[in-house]
Amino acid sequence: MAATRAIFFSLLIILSATFLQIPRPCNGNLLRICNFHRIYQLGDSISDTGNLIRESPMGAASPFSRLPYGETFFHNATGRCSNGLLMIDFVAISAGLPLLNAYKNTGADFKHGVDFAVAGSTALPVETLANQNILSPVTTSSLGVQLDWMSAHFNSTCDGGRDCAEKLKDALFMVGEIGGNDYNYALFQGKSIEEVKSLVPSVVQAIANDVRRVINHGAVRVVVPGNFPIGCLPIYLTGFKTNNSAAYDESFCLRDLNELSKFHNDQLQRAISELNKEFPNAVITYGDYYNAFDWLFRSADYLGFDASTTQRSCCGAGGDYNFSLGRMCGAPDVPVCRNPDRLISWDGIHLTQKAYKLMTAWLLRDLLPKLQCRL
Repeated sequence: MAATRAIFFSLLIILSATFLQIPRPCNGNLLRICNFHRIYQLGDSISDTGNLIRESPMGAASPFSRLPYGETFFHNATGRCSNGLLMIDFVAISAGLPLLNAYKNTGADFKHGVDFAVAGSTALPVETLANQNILSPVTTSSLGVQLDWMSAHFNSTCDGGRDCAEKLKDALFMVGEIGGNDYNYALFQGKSIEEVKSLVPSVVQAIANDVRRVINHGAVRVVVPGNFPIGCLPIYLTGFKTNNSAAYDESFCLRDLNELSKFHNDQLQRAISELNKEFPNAVITYGDYYNAFDWLFRSADYLGFDASTTQRSCCGAGGDYNFSLGRMCGAPDVPVCRNPDRLISWDGIHLTQKAYKLMTAWLLRDLLPKLQCRL
C-alpha cells in the first residue's frame, strides 16, 4: 500500500510539472542552438547591470550601489536591482556567453555584447514627458540616449556599415522592457489611468522607432519585451490600495493597472507586427513578460515560493505588502527576509534572482521557436 501511494504521488508530481511547465535543468542552455556571439540590451532597471550607479553622483548614491542588493549571487552590489542575477544574465548564460558588462563600466570587456540599460529610464525623452508635467527623477538616459550610446559603440568597434552588419548578424538584441517608468512616474505623480493610457501610443511609437534604428545598425534578431502585470507588484498594491473589492481581480491584483499593462502590450505587439512587414529580413519578436510573470505568480506554491508572500517584498518594511516609499530596500534598518528564494518580490518593485531565473526559463521556451534559429 505504501509503495502504491509513493508511485501515485510521484506520478502526480510529474504530471503537475508537465502541466505547469516547471523549468527543468535542461532549459539552462536553450539559446546555444542560436549560436549568438553577442547580446545587446537596452532598457531600464529590469535589465541594468550597472549603468545607473556609474553615470552620475546620484546613481552612485542610490541603494542599488550597496548591499543588500547583490547579496545572494555576487555578495556585493553591482548596480543590479535584485538580490542577484537578472533575466538578461540568465539569457546570456543560456546562450553560453559571459554576463553582459554595463556600457558605463569603462574598460570592461565588450567582446560578447554590451548592456546599455539604465535603471529609472523611460521610453520617451525626458523633455517630452516634462512637457506633459511628468518628471523623470532618476535619470535622463532615456531609450533614445541609450541608442546614441549604442551608435557610438558601433562606430568605435566597426569598420563601416558592412563590417558592422557582418558582426551583428549573429547577435541578439533586447529592446526593453522599456516604457514602464513612463507610466510609473505619471501614475505616482497624480495622473489618472485614462491620462496614462493616452501616453501609450507615443511610448510604443518611441520603442518602434528605436527598433528601426537597431535594425539599421545591422540587427537580425530582436526581442521587444512587454510590460509586467504591474497591478500585482507591492509598490502599486501599496500606493493604490483601496477598500473597493471590485478593484481587485481573483488574484488580489489591481485590475485597472493590469489592464493598463495589457493595453500597452497589445499596442506593442501590433507595432511589432508592422515592423516585421517593414523589415522582412529581420526577426522581430515579442517577449511576453506579462504571461511569464503571471505563470510564475499563479504557480508560486509549485515552484517553491511561499504562496502566502507572493505580494510581499523580501527587502522592505511596513504594511500589508512589506513595502513603504518612505522606507525602501537599502535604507538604514530596513530588514531583509532570511530566504529570498521563497519570495517573488525582492524590493517591492523588482524580483528576486530565483523569480527572474524561472521567468527566463518560461520566456526562452516561448521565444526559441519564434527566433527562427537554424541548427
